[in-house]
Amino acid sequence: MTSTLLILVALVSALAPGEFGYVCQDAGAGGYEAFPDVCRLKDGRLMSVFYAGWTHVSLPDAEHPKGGRVSACYSSDEGATWTPAVTVYDGPDDDRDPSIVQLRDGRLLCNYFSLKGKPDGGYDGLGSYVVESSDAGATWSAPRIISRDYYCSAPIRELSTGKLILGLYQETGDNANGAVAISGDGGRTWGAVIDIDNGGLRLDAETDVIELKDARLYAMQRTSKEDMRYSVSSDGGLTWSVSAPVGFPGHSPYLYRAPGGEVICAHRLPDTSLHLSRDDAATWGPAVLVDALIGAYPSMVTLKDGSTLIVYYEEGDGSSIRARKFRIAPEGVEWIGWGAVN
Repeated sequence: MTSTLLILVALVSALAPGEFGYVCQDAGAGGYEAFPDVCRLKDGRLMSVFYAGWTHVSLPDAEHPKGGRVSACYSSDEGATWTPAVTVYDGPDDDRDPSIVQLRDGRLLCNYFSLKGKPDGGYDGLGSYVVESSDAGATWSAPRIISRDYYCSAPIRELSTGKLILGLYQETGDNANGAVAISGDGGRTWGAVIDIDNGGLRLDAETDVIELKDARLYAMQRTSKEDMRYSVSSDGGLTWSVSAPVGFPGHSPYLYRAPGGEVICAHRLPDTSLHLSRDDAATWGPAVLVDALIGAYPSMVTLKDGSTLIVYYEEGDGSSIRARKFRIAPEGVEWIGWGAVN
């Protein structure tokens, strides 16, 4: 929702063929794919959702009367190959920044937000929504509102209590902050949004939340020019500590629990990178470069062999969704090649 969403230049990737694969290069909506998320389905497949349009903000026009949409691809071979893209949701406006989760009861929830073009140019935000599927993505419900004033760039997280929590963010004039929404009925309804104190610093936020081993909740939030901020909740997300510097810069943070128990934060800046914590987000190691691409908006999922798949996007004309594989070793991140470009 900020001007930094309008990044139009991508850096050239330094990766060799076989070091990464493609999730999708063209979803049929104009050739620009971005903002991916990925999850494991109960049937064993992987599902990746992402934004499909023709540019960074794809508002409806004469050639594309419905604007950008939410698309998905599936993989039955642990991310080596992916199906052609299918549409999850395509409303009358620009529907973007989707994320996906399969709940313990089997339902899929895909959250996103929408932008509506203004007659004199620019756009207005329409808020955050969720669509639901009970048949592994074959069909989807009508959208349900989460918030009309807050926006999302991270997935819904299912907590050990059974409640759901979603990281959100808002802009109000010169101020901006992170927030969360909580659902006690499996995402069918959502409570009033709970703001996270930004400590007096404007936070573009793009908030993501992870549950720590002691049941506290840890939220990571984006800033424009300084280190990202974190906040902690000890009461299930009802109240939060004042946002404090995490020690490194970044945009679009995504928090992931690795198979060995480590916490990984993947993000934009520098390029597409990740940081590893071996003490449950108390401290973080140095930045590890994922790819020399400025798109990022990464997401991760555990593969059957115990490695991790990370998906992210390129940015620029013809932007595509990429994927890499890695393991966490005592020495740090070990990248796993695909063997051939797919």
